Amino acid sequence: MIRGVRGATTVKKNTEEQIVSSTKRLLEKMIRENDIFPEQVSHIWFTVTDDLDAAFPAKATRLIEGWQFVPVMCAREIPVPESLPLCIRVMLTAETKVMQENVNHVYLNDAVSLRPDLELTKRKDSR
Repeated sequence: MIRGVRGATTVKKNTEEQIVSSTKRLLEKMIRENDIFPEQVSHIWFTVTDDLDAAFPAKATRLIEGWQFVPVMCAREIPVPESLPLCIRVMLTAETKVMQENVNHVYLNDAVSLRPDLELTKRKDSR
């Protein structure tokens, strides 16, 4: 079955180092929490809020060993008034046998406020 795995994180500043390192940390956690291998992945979509333009978050994918052939794309998030600033969102689409309700979506830093209903956002290491 094809499943979407969601994730989001925030950065403190609009710098290439923060965008890439925070995205890499998020991706690695999404991969680990869902036991995903690059061969299972159809593609990954990244979106950023309007206040982030120092780097493409997709660059982080290329820093993870074995993930350099996964198709990636970046886009701007819809600029909804009063939405969470400095936010990077991810939609990873992969083949998995995991039931939809058992997919572990990962929200880190201030992005935990986006989905407080998800159990993973309540873990201590989400911050």
